[in-house]
Amino acid sequence: MGGPPDGSPSGAALRVRGLVKRYGARTAVDGLDLDVAAGSVTALLGPNGAGKTSTVECCLGLRRPDGGSVEVLGADVLRAAADPDHRAAVGAMLQDGGLPTSARPLRLLRHLARLHAHPRDVDVLAERLGLPAFARTSVRRLSGGQRQRLALAAALVGRPRLLFLDEPTAGLDPAARLVVWDLVREAVAEGAGVLLTTHDLDEAERLAQHVVIVDGGRALATGAPGVLTARSTASLRFTAGPGLDLGPLRRALPEDVVVSEAAPGSYVVSGDVDPQVVAGVTSWCAQRGVMPDALSVGRPSLEEVFLDLTGRSLR
Repeated sequence: MGGPPDGSPSGAALRVRGLVKRYGARTAVDGLDLDVAAGSVTALLGPNGAGKTSTVECCLGLRRPDGGSVEVLGADVLRAAADPDHRAAVGAMLQDGGLPTSARPLRLLRHLARLHAHPRDVDVLAERLGLPAFARTSVRRLSGGQRQRLALAAALVGRPRLLFLDEPTAGLDPAARLVVWDLVREAVAEGAGVLLTTHDLDEAERLAQHVVIVDGGRALATGAPGVLTARSTASLRFTAGPGLDLGPLRRALPEDVVVSEAAPGSYVVSGDVDPQVVAGVTSWCAQRGVMPDALSVGRPSLEEVFLDLTGRSLR
């Protein structure tokens, strides 16, 4: 195959505008805008059923959008999907894997490498992901974590210009997770644009330069992780015995300050947290003989911003 095609003049590896996808009467994606710049990671975050999978499938040409536009490396997605050079420039790691179940990992990886003009060194990539340990095992007999590592290798081996990663570290142990993160960063350093979907908000915060939080098929917030967390008010956090009566504390603090027990024994005071609020909390604890452990004041994490926007109840 020839070399990968050039990206769009704007430097966007992926450009989505007003994307709509419906399934009968249900609208899964409702006017979504999304960009993935070359040499960067965009994290697409949302609860189950938020429209992430439908968005990715439309961006890969696996489903036809019902509205809007999708440009992959500067070309309309449906035309790009029919062009071998464009297909060679796009890598994808999806949850269902899409790997031939009778294949053996290293043979599969070498076969995929031969389909690309400038593939990665198969042996080096396989060694980093620990594939030789199960090289003689067919895909159908691999564990979930082994399939994850093989699927990532298959997505990376052709040095794609645009990479789709759907829950790339799900089911992996901490050591394997770090290897995956390093490989993603290396792909980005080589100029690849990456669209990452993950439920691991720490992963998104570590890898992504841009975040899009979606729910109901719509974008609720977009921006760099630091920008999204900076938009939220500071909070005070501490741990103590579960089930404390927070009524007196709420009455002792200004009306615009919210006090909650986020999880049993984990307390959050959010709003305009100034020195007087901190003093009020510590005084309330002292009056009740409560020792506030791990007391800290700071901006919320990306996970807390995500939960505030999408809700804390299970779907």
